[in-house]
Parts: sequence; C-alpha cells; structure tokens
Amino acid sequence: MIESCRKEHPAFVFTRGEKPVAGINNSGWKAARRRAAKRYAEQFKRPCPEGFRSIRVHDLKHTYGHRLRAAGVGFEDRKLLLGHKSNHVTTHYSAPELGALIRASEMVCDLGSRKSPAIAIVGATADSTK
Repeated sequence: MIESCRKEHPAFVFTRGEKPVAGINNSGWKAARRRAAKRYAEQFKRPCPEGFRSIRVHDLKHTYGHRLRAAGVGFEDRKLLLGHKSNHVTTHYSAPELGALIRASEMVCDLGSRKSPAIAIVGATADSTK
C-alpha cells in the first residue's frame, strides 16, 4: 500500500488531494481493517487473526520504532524518524531486541577469552580446585 502511494506526491507518502494527511479518522481506520480482514479471509481461506483485525495505527508506530533499533539505526535518527521531542518517548518506542540482550549477557560469560585471574577462577572446573 505504501509503495503504491510513494510517487503520487513529491514530498509526502499519504495525501488527500494535494495536502498531506495530518491524522487518521478512527472510523476510516476501522473500515480499512474490516476490508483488509475480509480480503485476508478470501485470499487465505481462513478467518483473519484477531490481532490483525484489532491493530491500531499506534501499534504500527511501535513496530516501526522496534525495527529501526533492530536495524541498527542510531538513537537520534530514531527520535527524528518517529517525530519525538522527548528522549524518554523514543526509548519507549524502541525497546531493545531480546537477542541483542542475550548476546550482551553472553559476552560477560565468555570467560575463555578473558585475561583476568579473578574471572578465570569463576570459570574454573572442579579439577582445577584440587
């Protein structure tokens, strides 16, 4: 949908006539969701998932923020792209990837590559304590 709208206006993706869309009418969004759910059911021959039928525009912004962070986009750029004035709000919209947190924790546990004797003791096997 977005790709099909990109070249209709030189500066904005979503327009009505020559003006950018400044907000989304809630009843219009709900009608679009109903049409999308109907099309989903027709195409896939099964009912549309509940989450798909109830997605909000706000949910899309959260997903966008999360994907920006996962793609490695810097904090200041994410803040600008999401249109935030507050750092706190940007942080809320772009929570860290679980995988990145696990990798960061595992870096501490990679004791074989550490030179510190204190850390080496933590990683010692039962045989080395004899």
